[in-house]
Amino acid sequence: MNTKRILLAVTGASGPQYAMTLARALSGREDLELHLILSEAARQVIALEADFRPEDLCALAHKTYSEKDIAAGPASGSWRHAGMIVCPCSMATLAAIAQGLGTNLIHRAADVTLKEERRLILVTRETPLNRIHLVNMLAAKDAGATIIPASPGFYHKPKSIEDLLNHLAGRILDQLDISHTLFKRWGE
Repeated sequence: MNTKRILLAVTGASGPQYAMTLARALSGREDLELHLILSEAARQVIALEADFRPEDLCALAHKTYSEKDIAAGPASGSWRHAGMIVCPCSMATLAAIAQGLGTNLIHRAADVTLKEERRLILVTRETPLNRIHLVNMLAAKDAGATIIPASPGFYHKPKSIEDLLNHLAGRILDQLDISHTLFKRWGE
């Protein structure tokens, strides 16, 4: 596969701005194809929290899927991709992934990503964390997922919310070996 497919799943956790920042960084590149699964809960959170519409996010993707479409390509191990990002990742989605539940396309695609030993990045967004959240994070990590809590650093001296969003998006892209210029690296 010459063009890398990246699968971005957006769940109903607070912080859809993180997903929009990632989608903007991944869209319009000749070397990448962005595939998007947008949950119904994510649509509701976008309406409540964001200054963009779900359609704006979908417009950045090469292809979008309904979370109900468990016959879509990402539900199969033969559908090749270079990595899956769940951002933001709700604690309910984390629990389903950690326990191997395949109740919707996001859960199933994450399960397939793990079984095929591809990169799965879970950008968890909750605070404080209870024991169940921590146990589920450990189970997902033990299964092969990378956990990146939505907690951007400050060593790059952010001046705006956009700087914070870009920093976290860049750290996520680093995990997939995708080049970017979203933030200044330590020591540069």
